[in-house]
Amino acid sequence: MADHPTDKIWMRQEIQSPCVKLCVVHPEARICTGCYRSIDEITRWSKMSPEARATVMEELPDRASLLKKRRGGRAARIQQNAQKNTQS
Repeated sequence: MADHPTDKIWMRQEIQSPCVKLCVVHPEARICTGCYRSIDEITRWSKMSPEARATVMEELPDRASLLKKRRGGRAARIQQNAQKNTQS
């Protein structure tokens, strides 16, 4: 595909946002469950230096472990109730 003359206008040399558009802040860890950034990092992202963005990007993979696994929601409750009923 040929380059469009305006492509260079939209190209940036900055680090792109890690946002994956699954924006939910974990109530305990206080980080986004989609991109793993803190609310402060999300707010300041557009004003951060490339070096600061790079530092955040390096830290993100390790933050996934801060989020607790879900306990199973409705499916887990149904299974627990079924187990209780068979024990009675």
